[in-house]
Amino acid sequence: QLQAFGGGLVQAGGSLRLSCLASGITFSRNVMGWFRQTPGEEREFVAGFTSDVGSTLYEDSVRGRFTVSRDNAKNTVSLQMNSSKPEDTAVYCCAAAYGSRVFTETRYYGFWGRGTLVTVSS
Repeated sequence: QLQAFGGGLVQAGGSLRLSCLASGITFSRNVMGWFRQTPGEEREFVAGFTSDVGSTLYEDSVRGRFTVSRDNAKNTVSLQMNSSKPEDTAVYCCAAAYGSRVFTETRYYGFWGRGTLVTVSS
């Protein structure tokens, strides 16, 4: 089970930190990804972290503004959102996958958590 939390309302240029707590999976062996979705759109990859705590991958529009991190001892993966923009407004959710690299495609992720809403006001 994955549960994302930390969403809320933030002004453009502000910061927000999302976290995802995992249970029931071997967290340290999973690639963890953050995705976001707006109404009527497909889920979009945002950022991810390999299971060996070694590699990260970011979607182009968030690179340099968002930072993904994970704590295998606490079974958590976090997404630090800085310099937020109105276009970052979405429901953010975390997902877990088995593999050796960060996947940007949703089909590789077998575990999904309920999302948390982030609203960035202009």
